[in-house]
Amino acid sequence: MAERDSNGFLWFLAGLGVGAVVGVLYAPKSGDEMRDLIRSRAQEGSERARHQARRVREQASEWVDRGGDVVNQQKERFRSAYEAGRQAYNETTAGAEPAKNI
Repeated sequence: MAERDSNGFLWFLAGLGVGAVVGVLYAPKSGDEMRDLIRSRAQEGSERARHQARRVREQASEWVDRGGDVVNQQKERFRSAYEAGRQAYNETTAGAEPAKNI
């Protein structure tokens, strides 16, 4: 059994070596070119992420501004309704005669 395990390990190492040789022979670019390509793609991704983050911040700021406007409109409507109700109450109670105790 030990001989079988060591034999399998040797085949694994042989396959690893063959894979490495084939990879080097069929590699589309040299190591320097590949690193440059990876670096440029990473920079493009970083720029794209920064641009997207900027757009998200601008959109959030716009939503906050719009939300503030809506809140202010709702506060003004509430204030107007409150004042109208208060005025109606005052007019109703001012015209009524005080109740007499019997």
